[in-house]
Amino acid sequence: MAPSSSLQSKLKVQLKLSISRLRMVQQKDTAIAKQQRRQMAHLLEQGKEESARIRVENIIRSDITTELLEILELYCELLLARIGLLEPKECDPGLEEAIKSIIHAAPRTDVKELQQARQLLVEKYGKDFALEAIENRDGKVAERVVKKLKVEPPDAVLVDLYLKEIAKTYGVDWPKAQSKRQNGNDEEDDDPGSGQVVKSLEEPLATEELTKATPPRDLGPKSPVSIAPPSPSTDNLSPRVKLPGPPELKPTAKMSGLKKQTPNTQSQSDLKGEDANDRGKKGVGGKIPDVDELARRFAALKK
Repeated sequence: MAPSSSLQSKLKVQLKLSISRLRMVQQKDTAIAKQQRRQMAHLLEQGKEESARIRVENIIRSDITTELLEILELYCELLLARIGLLEPKECDPGLEEAIKSIIHAAPRTDVKELQQARQLLVEKYGKDFALEAIENRDGKVAERVVKKLKVEPPDAVLVDLYLKEIAKTYGVDWPKAQSKRQNGNDEEDDDPGSGQVVKSLEEPLATEELTKATPPRDLGPKSPVSIAPPSPSTDNLSPRVKLPGPPELKPTAKMSGLKKQTPNTQSQSDLKGEDANDRGKKGVGGKIPDVDELARRFAALKK
């Protein structure tokens, strides 16, 4: 058996390689799953439902495998973070689930780096420990890992959910039977000869109500700049967007002096206007003569 220090250093390197490799495999499987989903949507659009139901099982299996690789990646990161606890010969209770899960699940994956890390763990803790992990005698292997490794056909409910989600994502009208039923019900409701009462048209709004109505917000050109409100937090439950407004102009000393002078000038102009009106009413010589006085003046002139 190799010394514990050299074995620990090899295990540390192998765990790092396993983590990077597991991430690459997950990204690759995710990209392949997207292509397969597009193919499923194309089959549903063509009406090949039976073929889509069979092929969607591969997508479900691929998703389960991706989830398993994600769990094993987390266990590798845990061992790498607690690499110092791997020095003793006996397995630490806090790492027993991670170690036994890796030993149990690594042969079922195609990641060579993870299988090499498994060999190092078996070499360190012995064959008996490895047999317990492979057979899961003590039940220390994570239950979610055991469920992901089960090979069984998916439920029909799960298959329907996958197909509905794929159809919704790619805008495919599926299932068509339900849509036809809904369209038939709508046509029956719209048919006035089916014995149902047709709703009368609403009366037009009066002019007063139309003037009171507020125009829609979407009317007119939209601003090219849009500001999303901030998400609520514990400090501010109802955040609001505050836009910068125009700066407030404070009056200067000259402006305040002009404002004080304006009422005086207005009062003087009013007085002048009143004097001019009085003079116009009185005439050039003073008061306007009456008719009797004018008659007397004409009589005096004739004499």
